[in-house]
Amino acid sequence: MTTALRHFRPRFKSFAVIGFCLLTATSLSACSTNPATGERQFAGLMSPQQESSVGAQEHAKVLQTYSALPANDPLQVYVDQVGAKIAANTERPDVQYKFFVLDDPMVNAFALPGGYVYVTRGLLAHANSEAELAAVLAHEVGHITGRHSAERYSQGVVTSLGAAVLSAALDSSTASQALGLGSQLYIKSYSRGQEHEADELGVRYLVRAGYDKSAMASFLRNLERHGALENKLAGRGESAGVNYFSTHPLTADRVAQTKAIAASYQQGQAVTNHDGYLRKIDGIVFGDSAKQGFIRGQSFYHTQMDFMFTVPDGFVISNQPDKVAATNNNGTIILFDAAQRSSGMDAMTYVTQSWMKSEPLDGVEKISINGKNAATASFSATIGGQPSLVRVVAVEWSPNTFYRFQMAMPVNATVGIVEGLKRTTYSLRPLTGQEKANIKPHIVKVFNASAGDTAASLGNRMPFSNFQEERFRVLNGLDAGVPVQSGTLYKTITE
Repeated sequence: MTTALRHFRPRFKSFAVIGFCLLTATSLSACSTNPATGERQFAGLMSPQQESSVGAQEHAKVLQTYSALPANDPLQVYVDQVGAKIAANTERPDVQYKFFVLDDPMVNAFALPGGYVYVTRGLLAHANSEAELAAVLAHEVGHITGRHSAERYSQGVVTSLGAAVLSAALDSSTASQALGLGSQLYIKSYSRGQEHEADELGVRYLVRAGYDKSAMASFLRNLERHGALENKLAGRGESAGVNYFSTHPLTADRVAQTKAIAASYQQGQAVTNHDGYLRKIDGIVFGDSAKQGFIRGQSFYHTQMDFMFTVPDGFVISNQPDKVAATNNNGTIILFDAAQRSSGMDAMTYVTQSWMKSEPLDGVEKISINGKNAATASFSATIGGQPSLVRVVAVEWSPNTFYRFQMAMPVNATVGIVEGLKRTTYSLRPLTGQEKANIKPHIVKVFNASAGDTAASLGNRMPFSNFQEERFRVLNGLDAGVPVQSGTLYKTITE
């Protein structure tokens, strides 16, 4: 949850893709041969000039939600240098490629039309060589040279499929708005064909730039490990979706396909640069930063916005750019965010006449939360096809800010669940001076392994309470059973 509390709604992920040129008088002039793929492509409703314009507009929205590293930051300069090597080897010299490092803990990368490529701080922490970083950038550049966003936009307009909201998670549009899940419902992945094409183009650019052709497959393999670990930490099955693959689908054979693509290239000496890359990322923040707040066990702390709250055992907390979410396996959802408070509006007026004015509210009452005036109410909704109860709470935190809880639970929720949600509500409070001083971000630290070091012993030194060895292996791209090599550089996490 960033200090700015701004909202970003991706536009390009909501259009369906149909992989052919429509043979109409309109579309014939819109079909063209893509210089990167050599294929006939229907993307004419978004010209290259429009791609640049639209990309610039969307880039501004990205920066409203995510902080990008300054242009002169050494890590940003490094990513620019690697990206420039990839960009110099594409078939689209008309595109001005621009690379950005986002200060975000999620493991993710994405691209916008017009040459905008983004990698997160979280992704950089999980890459293990310059070649793997180059592979990520090359793959995203492949989406740009393949004109995949333009292709989906054009086909979506012609087929009138539009930007329909994916309503699988919430059947009620009113409840969807109340629960603040809109941004998640718009996420739309690339098609398998587009993803495969970006892999092909990415390996091509990787080889042309002189990087190890196997780096893309090795990075994808480590993303598999990372996804499996994330799902274990969240109490989900290992096959559940993860951040990067929500927009870059990982089919069962994608790693093997990428290896096969790489095998088709003859390559002599190539750049990997494991040690140099690790030294570049030595000292970067791992996980959430002070600007985003910190998850520590079942509590969330935000030292800059001066609040904390605790969720019940069994809930998994997720820190998102515009909210903090916590979920458990019984269908209960907790969302926390902030909203502007205008003209000294009290919490009761805000809940009943502004925030929830379109809902038939029950149980409306004034409450006090650790000395702060607040108001609460509830209403019925259908969530995931199941009857549910949504309870909302608005807290008068400061003269210009409301802090808000939105809690959805099944109508048959147990007394224990209900009481746990009440405790969460009343746990909201300002931080003490000692808490502000003690809560610090985790840091990536690079070190040389010593004789006798093992993945288990090194993992046990990291500031986590579970899956320590697996966390160490995922961080360093080590398969189970692969030993730590004395004298080799590795990454660890410190406080």
